[in-house]
Amino acid sequence: MFNLAVENECFYNTIIKMKKLNRSTVTNATKHPTKIMQFGEGNFLRAFADWIVQKMNTNTGFNAGVDVIQPLANGMIDMLKAQDGLYHVYLKGIKDSKPITEFTRVECINNCINPYSDFDKYTESVVNPDLRFVISNTTEAGISWDETDTLDMQPQNSFPGKITAMLYTRYKAFDGDISKGLIFFACELIDRNGDVLKKYVLQHAERWELGKEFIEWVNEACCFCSTLVDRIVPGFPKDDIKQIQEELGYEDNLVVVGEYFHLWVIEAPEWVKNEFPAQEAGLEVQFVKDMTRFREQKVQVLNGCHTGSYAVSFLSGIETVREAYESLDMGSFMKELVYDEVLPVLPGNEKELKKFANKILERFANPFIRHQWQSIALNAMSKWETRNLPSLINFQKAHGMLPQKLAFSLAAMIAYFKGETQGESYKVQDDEWILDFYKEAWAKCDGRPVSIHRLVKDVLSLDKVWKQNLNDIPDLTITVSHYLFLIEQVGMKKAVKTVLKADNPLMNFTIDKMGMN
Repeated sequence: MFNLAVENECFYNTIIKMKKLNRSTVTNATKHPTKIMQFGEGNFLRAFADWIVQKMNTNTGFNAGVDVIQPLANGMIDMLKAQDGLYHVYLKGIKDSKPITEFTRVECINNCINPYSDFDKYTESVVNPDLRFVISNTTEAGISWDETDTLDMQPQNSFPGKITAMLYTRYKAFDGDISKGLIFFACELIDRNGDVLKKYVLQHAERWELGKEFIEWVNEACCFCSTLVDRIVPGFPKDDIKQIQEELGYEDNLVVVGEYFHLWVIEAPEWVKNEFPAQEAGLEVQFVKDMTRFREQKVQVLNGCHTGSYAVSFLSGIETVREAYESLDMGSFMKELVYDEVLPVLPGNEKELKKFANKILERFANPFIRHQWQSIALNAMSKWETRNLPSLINFQKAHGMLPQKLAFSLAAMIAYFKGETQGESYKVQDDEWILDFYKEAWAKCDGRPVSIHRLVKDVLSLDKVWKQNLNDIPDLTITVSHYLFLIEQVGMKKAVKTVLKADNPLMNFTIDKMGMN
């Protein structure tokens, strides 16, 4: 998020002078009572959740404002605050077989709060009696357990720690009033996101000895909904920002571009659906009793193809998803990864799964969307564990052999974390400890097969990422080592051609042939 803010700022000085976007220049901007707290100020939530709330306010009289909380110490909340929470969502896509573009000014954000610098303002939002919903997208790594969190921290390190302390503050402020409980919509792309968040909240409550009555209040007054979100959001349109701002008539430095397609699947009781009338606004928000099938298909097909292809594409010199999909080799790689290695191990009807995959892949060719691989690369390690590892493991168990595209994808990701290709460096963004690990690991690698093998073995043993030792998966270590050695020797463009061959010679390599014994 911090880097996005810096990236955007480099364009501001070149923008022609026009009215700045804020509530003093937009005199007809509406204001609603704050009913929603949102953890996350990045592109996705602004183009998805806040856009949905805006549509609900306009079309149903939902009448809900949002307080946006910056979940990390470094973020872009000051940019949002400078515009009084106003910005435009620019949607591009196909509707009823026709191209469509749509601007929506989002006006539902009331307060932009950094709890690291203004904890009192954050607390004021927490004890707001009108507050009813909490929406979050703190990345796949956000919903995690941090045993160093304590109740008196302002704020806690982890998102679950923040939520536990927040709920306890609210519980005490309203003397345990059941009606002041909150409904959580977790949007992080991890399995059972709402359930995992609740599990960690209850663990913190036990660890901090917050009392039986508080735990009962959390269980009875609060509802933690697991959700699935789907909309491709390339983000800030840096190449077209001048033209867009001229069209808008405002200096909006937070324009966010997204595809027209959107889907929000929420696993929740019927009463939650009644309180959040998104369907009445004509939105693709589905309330279901069990979202398992929806999640497996979306995460492993759409997100899995993105994360499984980003390093292969980027290191081949391709910058965007559409360019990759329309190229001969990368398009083949993406399709074969989905149709040959992901779909065969997904539960469901084969015909319906292929139909679903066809729709997903068609979206990659959207002529209006410029989705940068570098934005998809953010926090790639945790994404690969969530989106691609289940497909790899299930394929190996079902067929007794490794899925070659996924194995190659893993090698490509390790190559990506080197931070340079063909003598040119690029910025890699992930957790600091991961960046430090790769910096040291690649510094020790001299390019020989045995050194490559050692590097791969170290990566696959990172149980903090994988939740297991991937070296235990039959043939994975040596296969990934083969592919990484090939990438280092001939470059990504030539290496991907090898993995696409029907008679891929690496499938028959042995440790002795690579000199890795």
